[in-house]
Amino acid sequence: MVQSSKRHLLKGAAAAVGAAAFAPSLFAQAKPVRVGYAIARTGPWTGGAQVSQEPNYLLWAEQQNAAGGLSVGGTRRPIELISSDDRSDIETCVRSYEKLMGSDKVDLVLAPWGSNANFAVAPLANRFQYPFLAPTALSRRLAEMKLPYFFLLLQQPKSMCDALVDMLKANGVKSVAVIYVDDLFGLENFAALKVALQGTGIQMVEDKSYPGGVKDLSPVLRSMKDKNPDAFIGFTYPPDTILASKQAKEIGFNPKFFYASVGTAFQLYKNVMTPAGAEGVLGMGSWNSKTSPAAKAYFDAHTKKFAGKEPDRWASGACWAGMEILTAGVAKVGLDRKALRDYIAGTTHKTIIGDIKFTGSENTATPGTVSQWQNGEFEVVWPQKLATAKLNPNKPVWK
Repeated sequence: MVQSSKRHLLKGAAAAVGAAAFAPSLFAQAKPVRVGYAIARTGPWTGGAQVSQEPNYLLWAEQQNAAGGLSVGGTRRPIELISSDDRSDIETCVRSYEKLMGSDKVDLVLAPWGSNANFAVAPLANRFQYPFLAPTALSRRLAEMKLPYFFLLLQQPKSMCDALVDMLKANGVKSVAVIYVDDLFGLENFAALKVALQGTGIQMVEDKSYPGGVKDLSPVLRSMKDKNPDAFIGFTYPPDTILASKQAKEIGFNPKFFYASVGTAFQLYKNVMTPAGAEGVLGMGSWNSKTSPAAKAYFDAHTKKFAGKEPDRWASGACWAGMEILTAGVAKVGLDRKALRDYIAGTTHKTIIGDIKFTGSENTATPGTVSQWQNGEFEVVWPQKLATAKLNPNKPVWK
């Protein structure tokens, strides 16, 4: 896999300089920048990892090499990706990063997918002193660990739940029903939601946790339907997001506000549910191609490279923003990891999703947001100052 990826990237660089026979010799003269990561290519994390992260790593390396290589303090050097399948397994993920940082001594590392994997790997990155930009980790506990080499790109549970509850309150919601996956992601978001609901007058009429890999949510959805809440909230992973949506449709559970979490922002969700079926569904999202000219350029490049496969409208944007930050940092300070960490920690970064600034490990510049499927696009609808479209406060009947 590594050699295959390397050959592909060199070919892209050769085309950029206009001489396929000549470019490899130029690359041979420059020492590659070895960039390592482990990512899910098999197992239950694969859906998220192969939408939100690995495509962005491949696109980034291809674009940099096509431009003559990654600028390292002003000198262009080819990128060599050293990657492996973590098999959606924490132990495999940890062993992979121990090898990359400990024995392989790669120049840079990129993050794995998901809160659980990042929670396990973050202390390692800090011990080996590798700057670590995590685009798919939601965890207050990670921020509280105060690891100086670890940076969370996504908005964290408090800001996302505050935005969601602010939107619900502003639109007259009086009752909610909640499901959440029984792991770090689900538990932290559910806890943040309960705090956000305090003093709002919004009643939580039912809440249920469920195990990862759940195959049937219909019993709890039927129970919630009987309570007729104004809003449904699911702190769910991609397979569960689709399962909950399909089964809600089957039983006719159609509250005014239907919010599911990871995966709602995926093109896959729109394809599986159909654009008409997805209409009005809310979820975790923060950007789309309307957000900025740079966001549109990224969206178009991603879609072209991956034959119509679109980036998701949440974590993909954070992932690409992380690559922008890393690229700018290496160009400015080179591969000295302490200097790179200091640059990341001390700079307000201009990215496709807006300014990113870290307070400790947390991105405190990007506000919490809510997005909604409207006419085939996942529009940012809350807060209104960031909206790319106006909120539809009454979800249509499932189609």
